[in-house]
Amino acid sequence: MTTETWRGRIALMVAHCAGMVDLVALPVWVGALIERYRFSPQQAGLLATLFLLGAVLSSLVFAPRFNRMNARLAATAGYAVAALVFLAASQTSEFALLAMLHALAGATAACGLSFTHGTIARSANPHRLFAIVGMALGVFAILFLGMTPNLVARFGGAALFVVFAGVMAVAALAAALAFPKGVVRSDEDLIAEVSHLPRAVWFGIAGISCMALTQAMLFSFIERIGADRGFGVEAVTGVLIALGFVNLLPAPLAAVLERRLPARYVLLAGPVCQALIAVTITFGSGFLTYAVPTAIFAAVMIFTHTFAFGLLSRLDPTARALAGTPAMLMIGAAIGPILGGTLVQLFGYPALGLGAVIISSIAAVMFSRVFAARGAVTAASLEIA
Repeated sequence: MTTETWRGRIALMVAHCAGMVDLVALPVWVGALIERYRFSPQQAGLLATLFLLGAVLSSLVFAPRFNRMNARLAATAGYAVAALVFLAASQTSEFALLAMLHALAGATAACGLSFTHGTIARSANPHRLFAIVGMALGVFAILFLGMTPNLVARFGGAALFVVFAGVMAVAALAAALAFPKGVVRSDEDLIAEVSHLPRAVWFGIAGISCMALTQAMLFSFIERIGADRGFGVEAVTGVLIALGFVNLLPAPLAAVLERRLPARYVLLAGPVCQALIAVTITFGSGFLTYAVPTAIFAAVMIFTHTFAFGLLSRLDPTARALAGTPAMLMIGAAIGPILGGTLVQLFGYPALGLGAVIISSIAAVMFSRVFAARGAVTAASLEIA
C-alpha cells in the first residue's frame, strides 16, 4: 500500500479529517462547553486550549522520530486511544477531569496526525495529496456542522464527545486496514536526515503558527458571536453549513493553481485576507456582515496552508518538519481559544478583530522571511508554486 494508490489515499483522508477535527469543530465545541456545561468563555477556551497543547507536545515528541517508527501502527494506536478518551469525556461534566481528558485526547490524536502528515510529505507530490485530504476535510465539515449542532441540542453536550469518539474510531480502523507507505528515500534525503532544518523552514513554521492562532482565536467564538447578536440557532447553523460547503473549494483550487500561482504571493496575501475577514466579522452588526465573511474564513487558512505545505516539503526532504504539522498548527491554535476567551470576557468581540490584525501582521512578516532566507535552499525551489 502506497500514497499513490487510492486505497492508501482514502486512509490518509480519513486520518486527516480525524486529526484536524478542531479546525472544523471549534465553534460547536466551545459553544457546547459554554451553553451545555455552563462554563465561562475563559473556561471553555481553556479546555480547547488543553486539547491543542496536548497535540503540540505529542507532535514535538513524534515528529523527530517519524522515520524511525512504524507509521501504520503509530497512527492506528493514536486514533484508537483518542476514541477511548473522548468516550470517557462523554461520561463526566467535572471541569478538572474534562481538562485532563482534553489534554490526553489532543496528545493521542496528534500522534496519529503526525504520522499522517509525515506520510503525505513523503508522497510523490505532497502539494497535490495535501489538497486531496483537504478536500476530504471540507466534505467532513459539511457532515459534521450539519449534524452535530442538532445532536448536541437534542442529547446534550455529551453527544459532542460521542461524535468525536466515533470519528477517531473510524480513523483508527482506516489506518489499521490501509495506511500507506511513503516513497522510498533517496541518498540525499538520508544525508539530510542528520542535518539541521533550514532557517527558511523555521520562518514558514512560525508563519503557519500565527495564522493558526488567528484562526482558532476567532473561530472558537464564531457560533457565540452569531447567537449573542440574536441570529438564532437555525441561522447560525446554516452559516456553519455554508462554511463547510465553501471549504470544499480551497483545496482543489490550490491543487489546480499549484504551477500557476507563485507560493510567495499566496503566503503573503493569506494573513492579510484573514485579518480583513476577522475585522469584518467582529465589527459588523448585520447578518450579512456576519454570514458572508464567516463562510469564507476557514477557506483562507486551508488555501494558504496547502501552498505552505508544498513549499516546506521541498525545503525539508526528510519530512520531519511536516510530520510536526500538528505542532506548528496547534501551538498557535492552542493559545487561540484561551486568548480569545480572555479578550471576549474583558473587552468584547471587537477585541478579537484587533488581535487578528496584530497576529496576522506577524504571520506576513514571517512568511516574507521564508523567501529572504535563501542560504539553505536555491531561489528556484522557492519560486515554484
